[in-house]
Amino acid sequence: MRCQTWPVAAQELEVQGLEKSFGDLVVLQGLSLRVTPGRILGFLGRNGAGKTTTMRCIFGLLDQDAGTITYGGRELTRSIRRSFGYMPEERGLYPKMAVITQLVHFGRLAGMGRRDARDAAMGWLDQLGLGERAGDNLETLSHGNQQRVQLAAALVHGPQVLVLDEPFSGLDPVGVSEMGTVLREAAARGATILFSSHQLELVEDLCVDVAIINGGRTVAAGDLTSIRTRAGYRRVEVSVSGAPWVPDGIGTVRVEGERAHVLVPETVTAEELLAAASAAGPVTAFRYEAPSLADLFHEAVAPVEGSDGGRVPMSVAARTAGSPGDDGRGGGVSRG
Repeated sequence: MRCQTWPVAAQELEVQGLEKSFGDLVVLQGLSLRVTPGRILGFLGRNGAGKTTTMRCIFGLLDQDAGTITYGGRELTRSIRRSFGYMPEERGLYPKMAVITQLVHFGRLAGMGRRDARDAAMGWLDQLGLGERAGDNLETLSHGNQQRVQLAAALVHGPQVLVLDEPFSGLDPVGVSEMGTVLREAAARGATILFSSHQLELVEDLCVDVAIINGGRTVAAGDLTSIRTRAGYRRVEVSVSGAPWVPDGIGTVRVEGERAHVLVPETVTAEELLAAASAAGPVTAFRYEAPSLADLFHEAVAPVEGSDGGRVPMSVAARTAGSPGDDGRGGGVSRG
């Protein structure tokens, strides 16, 4: 395998108080986030929340109306941005050009010499399993392989910062694993990495930090483990006699696939829940833990609608979610 370029001497990327409107449409409203060298930050939000707009502002493709974007404490310049790698959601490659030709082109645009750019391009193509397709036109490759080429274009010049917009979209499981490995290795070598995705389990697996935005504002940001621990609620899954059990009148039911769980206030202890479940019958499964990233995301941007502060009361949620809330498996939690 050929020698590849790798990021060196990366610094912190900080977005502070970013605002952006398009006419009457307000997209960003004081958005802030911080991306630390050697760590991967998952940038999360619903469609239209402002993720792509933020990324375009980072690269100078859009001018923000207010706020600052700094790298190592300095405002971004064209020279600084040349040390960044960008993978847009709408792919920016040339369908009728040979893969190696355009990768060398992008390397040259970033200031590399022709030979160094070619060596780096072939190194990445080899690692991504595309070395034998280097001379083929991009349009002859599958969607997943075109995605790999787009990643190589972002990496070819050894960027200090990687900003990737939905990089895993459309990849098969092998492609997801390969791209995850590349990002982990880049982070291990000190790169500053931000990527957006709707695949929350993948983000939870890859990322040390997250930033969740809603309506153009940051609603949660920082170390994912700390955010989970500090959340004011806990995730509970209980089975009594092999059937799901939920406490009466406490918490919000969430459904993931065929499984349901309850989010309860952290003031409700595991001991109280276990005692209430035991009163209903033999407890065959019990989990009481910090919320998952999916729980955090839904609570931050998409609370269940209802009259109780925006959340459906537990007994109603259990029925609408299809969990066995009406078969006698519910149980009250005594608070003394």
